[in-house]
Amino acid sequence: RPGPNMEAAASVLESHRGRDRIVRALGYSSRLLGGLLQAAGRGGDGGPGRQHPLLRLSQELGNCRATLRLLDDLAMFLHSRGYGLGAAEEDAVVRWLSVVANMADQLYYPCEHVAWAADYKILNIHSSKWWTLSNVLWSLSLTLGVLRSLRVLQQLKKKSKQGRKDHLGTEELKQLHLDQVRKRAETLNLISNLSDLANAVHWMPRGILWAGRFPQWLVGLMGTISSLIGLYQMWYVSSANKDP
Repeated sequence: RPGPNMEAAASVLESHRGRDRIVRALGYSSRLLGGLLQAAGRGGDGGPGRQHPLLRLSQELGNCRATLRLLDDLAMFLHSRGYGLGAAEEDAVVRWLSVVANMADQLYYPCEHVAWAADYKILNIHSSKWWTLSNVLWSLSLTLGVLRSLRVLQQLKKKSKQGRKDHLGTEELKQLHLDQVRKRAETLNLISNLSDLANAVHWMPRGILWAGRFPQWLVGLMGTISSLIGLYQMWYVSSANKDP
């Protein structure tokens, strides 16, 4: 019988979101390796100044993901509707950061769809401004995610300091463990969002911070970091759900 790790991997691959994260990780890791090889002068096809095959693979995998995201609007809408105004959140700052981030994510998809359709000549318009608008919405969502994680980590730190002053019973110890798990999860979210935000700024119009200045390998490294974190989080959740 397959082990729990193999079953967790199969569970990830069976889902649309899991496959997307696998393709994302492959795309960015290809960009990382291809960028490093190209920077070292090993173009892969002998042509000076030509793009390394791994960079072309990364681009094709990115196009694949953009096409599959044409189907994501409904899932995002259901997520946003389920969260609503965040009535379950105890902290108002976390609540509104999440609400605005959901709005940015919801608007991101139709903007990207228009840009995608323009690239494939389905719409007779220029795609550049729609890609820029999509990237601005993505950057906004990532920034809000960073702020949300920092706020949650600040609250958990304050709660931890308060807990040390009190006698810890069984329930308190159990809650302390849950807080530690949440702290690790929010730390990973923070690192992932910061990595993606670095790339999002790189893809902004030139003149904005470090826009356009990243080499290919650095874009691949930032994306690989966030992709591996996403895969780990999916594996962790899947494994936890299968525990007896």
